[in-house]
Amino acid sequence: MKNFLILFLTLITLKTTGQDTILTEKKVDPIFSKLNIFHNKISTMNLDISTLNLDVDWKKITKFSTIYGAVNGGNSLSDVDVYSVTNGLQTQTVETPYDYSIILGVRKIARMGYEPKEAFKNGQENSFSDASTVGKVKGFEYLFEVSYVRQEGEDYANQHHFLRYIDDTYILKGEYLEDGFADIKYFETSQRYRHKIESLDHLDFLPNEFKKGKFSFNIGAAQRLSEPYGFDPLEEWQLSNGNLHYTFLAIQEGYTMNFDGQGGVEYFDPSGNSVATSTEIWEGVVIPTVLSDYSERKRDELENTIQHSLILGFDYYLYTKKLWLHSWGNLMPWHYDNDGEFSYHKYNNGEQWYDYSGGLIFGWKFDKHLGVFIEGKYNKYWNREWHDFSFGVNYIIF
Repeated sequence: MKNFLILFLTLITLKTTGQDTILTEKKVDPIFSKLNIFHNKISTMNLDISTLNLDVDWKKITKFSTIYGAVNGGNSLSDVDVYSVTNGLQTQTVETPYDYSIILGVRKIARMGYEPKEAFKNGQENSFSDASTVGKVKGFEYLFEVSYVRQEGEDYANQHHFLRYIDDTYILKGEYLEDGFADIKYFETSQRYRHKIESLDHLDFLPNEFKKGKFSFNIGAAQRLSEPYGFDPLEEWQLSNGNLHYTFLAIQEGYTMNFDGQGGVEYFDPSGNSVATSTEIWEGVVIPTVLSDYSERKRDELENTIQHSLILGFDYYLYTKKLWLHSWGNLMPWHYDNDGEFSYHKYNNGEQWYDYSGGLIFGWKFDKHLGVFIEGKYNKYWNREWHDFSFGVNYIIF
């Protein structure tokens, strides 16, 4: 292959130099010049892949990173006594197992000025700044965290991984998020141009303290891979009056019913176990489970879809010993419509929509005794919301 490229480029070079020989003065063709340079590079290139040396400085990549693992637990909801008088007085105690979390992770994220230095990490730290677009330092940062959680009797598997590279003029980031509690899961990459505002002195509406902060805005493209949010598996079972034909759906899923001829009825699951002895229990307890299991199964059968979006954002950071403010925001105002069967545009009446996220961390120490703080982040993707917040007052007595 190498010899063929050399021969091909040599023939082109000979053909080009053989033209216009009568002219006494000839200008250098820029295309020919670039082609000649390319020819020289190809002819001297080492195409033996066995000699390829990837010089990866793992010491630099892992320096200052933290590997952590922890098990956390505690009691959940207290036991609840449920009474029944169907066949005389009966008492049943509903027990909720204790809450726990098993967390494993590794992170290399520079600590912001307002963040306290921790002796140990247990994985439950609420680091709102992890969601910010821009970190404290330029360069390469990452987070890989997996957790298995039981909360109020419900089990969840959560993951949060990201890689980002921050420069003065651009931002590159890849992120995977799976939040079982919020029922959201996606993989996102983004490439953004970043413009730093060197001075805020010309912004007269800002208090003088905030003019000392660092501000930048960014614009670029984002790509998100996720399940087709907006898809409604129950739509095909809706009647013309808007009601749901849930009985036929349950029969298709393997449920059966037995009428005793005297107005009574008993319902059985696909395994033949009795699950209800009255229509009230069937509609109020069993059917919601049937619909939930059916919807989850139908969504899992679909392939993930990719969404290309325009993304705009900003980041502001100020830190002093008495005042700090860190704020960031991202907006996706336009999304490419590929006319796919499960495109979110289809479930949004063919219209564009806004996906956005943001965060705010604010702290102010009035004096040596009194201080206030506000922290929080908010996300809304595909009409799904998840957020955290914290605010309060501290007063130190001495």
